[in-house]
Amino acid sequence: MGIFSSIKDHFDKADFSISPNKKLKTLSKDFKEAFGLSLVFYKGNIIAEETLTLAALNNKSSNTILTKSNEELKIRASMKVGVVEQLFMATFGVTVQIKDKEASKLIDNKVSLGDAARAEK
Repeated sequence: MGIFSSIKDHFDKADFSISPNKKLKTLSKDFKEAFGLSLVFYKGNIIAEETLTLAALNNKSSNTILTKSNEELKIRASMKVGVVEQLFMATFGVTVQIKDKEASKLIDNKVSLGDAARAEK
């Protein structure tokens, strides 16, 4: 996409925060509102229950990551999809996939969230 779009992505949706005490359903809804993309959480190979909090999902996953209860993840539109997915694993020990708005197709890991959101419009 254009250089203007790239520059705008550095400031657009700046510091979208993911906190471990939020429910997965709320996080997914907020992510969709911010980026126009779907954020899907997994427990193993199965889509996680929406009623769990991110911290509770971490406790149920096989990848235990010791997080502080107040630790937050900040996401920007300029970040690549693959980087965001890796940050969820490193920070919270959970697997996520970023998909299109309808949650039917995976977004390429090399695309920024901003570029993927613009492609959805």
